[in-house]
Amino acid sequence: MDHIDAYWRAANYLSVGQIYLLDNPLLAEPLRPEHIKPRLLGHWGTTPGLNFCFAHLNRVISERAQDMIYIVGPGHGGPAAVAHAWLEGSYSERYPDVSQDVAGMRRLFRQFSFPGGIPSHVAPETPGSIHEGGELGYSLAHAYGAAFDNPDLVVACVVGDGEAETGPLAASWHSNKFLDPRHDGVVLPILHLNGYKIANPTVLARIPEDELLKLLEGYGHRPHLVGPSHEEMAATLDTVFDEIAEYKDGQDRRLPMIVLRTPKGWTGPREVDGKPVEGTWRAHQVPLSGVRENPAHLAMLEEWMRSYRPEELFGSDGRPVEDVLRTVPRGPLRMSANPHANGGELLRPLALPDFRRHAVEVKSPAVQSNEPTRVLGGFLRDVITGNPRNFRLLGPDETASNRLSDVFEVTDRAWEAEILPTDENLAPGGRVMEVLSEHLCQGWLEGYLLTGRHGLFNCYEAFIHIIDAMFNQHAKWLESAQKIPWRRPVASLTYLLSSHVWRQDHNGFSHQDPGFLDVVVNKKASVVRVYLPPDANTLLSVADHCLRSRDYVNVIVAGKQPVLDLFTMDEAIAHCTRGLGILPWASGDQGSEPDVVLACAGDVPTLETLAAAAILREHLPELKVRVVNVVDLMRLQPPSEHPHGLPDAEFDTLFTTDKPVIFNFHGYPSLIHQLAYRRHGHDNLHVRGYREEGTTTTPFDMAMLNDIDRFHLVMDVIDRVDGLGAKAAHLRQRMSDARLRARAYTREHGEDPAEIRSWTWPAEYSS
Repeated sequence: MDHIDAYWRAANYLSVGQIYLLDNPLLAEPLRPEHIKPRLLGHWGTTPGLNFCFAHLNRVISERAQDMIYIVGPGHGGPAAVAHAWLEGSYSERYPDVSQDVAGMRRLFRQFSFPGGIPSHVAPETPGSIHEGGELGYSLAHAYGAAFDNPDLVVACVVGDGEAETGPLAASWHSNKFLDPRHDGVVLPILHLNGYKIANPTVLARIPEDELLKLLEGYGHRPHLVGPSHEEMAATLDTVFDEIAEYKDGQDRRLPMIVLRTPKGWTGPREVDGKPVEGTWRAHQVPLSGVRENPAHLAMLEEWMRSYRPEELFGSDGRPVEDVLRTVPRGPLRMSANPHANGGELLRPLALPDFRRHAVEVKSPAVQSNEPTRVLGGFLRDVITGNPRNFRLLGPDETASNRLSDVFEVTDRAWEAEILPTDENLAPGGRVMEVLSEHLCQGWLEGYLLTGRHGLFNCYEAFIHIIDAMFNQHAKWLESAQKIPWRRPVASLTYLLSSHVWRQDHNGFSHQDPGFLDVVVNKKASVVRVYLPPDANTLLSVADHCLRSRDYVNVIVAGKQPVLDLFTMDEAIAHCTRGLGILPWASGDQGSEPDVVLACAGDVPTLETLAAAAILREHLPELKVRVVNVVDLMRLQPPSEHPHGLPDAEFDTLFTTDKPVIFNFHGYPSLIHQLAYRRHGHDNLHVRGYREEGTTTTPFDMAMLNDIDRFHLVMDVIDRVDGLGAKAAHLRQRMSDARLRARAYTREHGEDPAEIRSWTWPAEYSS
């Protein structure tokens, strides 16, 4: 055990140095105030336990040639992950200026939580990491996502006892019911019980031990208790990996796990200023504060660091001695250099079918209807067929509800628990992942993508909000990773949001919320893309594009209910490539400047806009109306704000600079103003959208509640086109009356009037 203890002491020494030191990295002279950082940032409490795990896992990897990566749930343990990568040599390979010598050690210490340096978490900058852990609760879901379709991989996931109290982590224990021993890898959870969060004890560390073991056994694991002992940890890991071999051989369906008890802040100061620190919540962050100003604390820090006996661990040149590195794996077997933790190195493009073969035939625009997501389901079926081991479709029990059922012609839902004769489409190894937890779907997919695979997450639009914070974390990871040269691009995370706000009329107000778009567009333009295809063919084109993309978060909003087919496939491809454009057959301004622009984004707003254009064509034939549809929402921003931004000259040509623009939008109206506020003529922009008016009602009544309906759009035009008000007063009144009649009809009959339900574009205006 001496060499494992040497590695552990070296990692602990390097971790303390990162938190405290600017200079004198080997303590070649007594510590002085100028050697100490002016701002002491970082977290010590969980770090020595993580170093303990790294030291022992390295031994297992070396002896068994085991392919393994780690997930560090307590992301505050950044010093441990950085120290581990430096000792393994991969840190210096990625960052040659942080060399494996005294000069590199000095840079290693200085850069940690320092301006111009690296974050204190296990961030993208850390070799070997796919999980930052700054926001707690997602480690186990990420670990399982990494293990899916990686049959030879073990993912060692350290779960902090603080994060074990979060909802996402509590649900994540169920992930083992979706793991296929034949085709998937193994997750080894290590529940690290050090007893405390920032200021309070942790629940799992305080409940009776037999209760804890029963809980974990109930989750389907074989828990092994380990105390703070090298001998105990080594023996337990040997037993655990023998059990993993039995699991892979089909001898036992229960996966082992480890419950590791160590003191919080283990090996740190036991008492500071008369108060206990080691083994208490006071060890969570920086045990010794004010070290520059307090000579007693400075002396305690030096005593603490010298207690690791650095002269035994590093040569005079700062290089780790052989005894420290004896169990460090070689090459890609090092956890900090494993290609699975830099998934772009393993990424292979999807074998995508030709989406054009799934096109619906459109002989005349806005006459026939299709369910866009049902059409997409046929395309996704073929994607799964062509990519049997590197693509997964995820969703919270909504794949069929969102009309993607064609995928079940070629695959099942992944399921490793009991299957009853009445069940359908459940089987081990299924490519569809369904669990009633958006957190798990998101976490699984993130882990899957970051280890070099592809997938798509379909969800009801209103409830994607559940993972707002997870989206934030992933977007920030991608943004940071794009700036790191050695991080290779990974497949984009693509959301398909269906069962959306305008067709949740049956479920009511709780299911009506398009606000995820507002969350998304506030992220960096280098990361986010938002698409609102208005029909089936544009959805196919957008989906193909998104599945080919890299390093983005793509959001696609598309309905599952029948919508009018607007574009042939060739027209759809051109329209989606532009991102927005005039619908010439719906416009009446050919060869002249328009009097008004009717813009739209989203399937239901587009339908109502077209119906309004037809009414205006019939009753005000002299009015020159231009209809513009927007698919790529980011085209509304200037190029200075987003790579997809439309140049000002083109924007002005489409929308004019001095004519009223009535914009009918899928989401909250303020978002369009946010995107277009710098455009010429912004004062002429009037946006209709969801204004938080909803209930259980008919689809058209839902539109009327929020004033996106055709009749109200016509009234908007009359109110905003100069000189039209008095001339069109009769028409305006007719539109107001039509709204009243439609509402009365729904109240009496429980459905919308037939002329609204079955409206299509008038044949006489098709040319």
